Amino acid sequence: MSIHWIDWLFIGIFMVFSLWISLRNKVTSGKGLKGFFLGGGQMPWYLAGISMVATTFAADTPLAVTELIA
Repeated sequence: MSIHWIDWLFIGIFMVFSLWISLRNKVTSGKGLKGFFLGGGQMPWYLAGISMVATTFAADTPLAVTELIA
């Protein structure tokens, strides 16, 4: 199985988007805990939502859901 060019494209887009978010919030992250965890209170709603959804895709979540269902 090999990775197709479209897969590399999506991986690249994800990496660039992640880097953009990091660089955009770099300034506020060093100003204390509120700045680090909340982006200085300037985090747009869609980024907070993406973060919440990404949390549910953690490695232990499918195991916990499987346990609850079983």
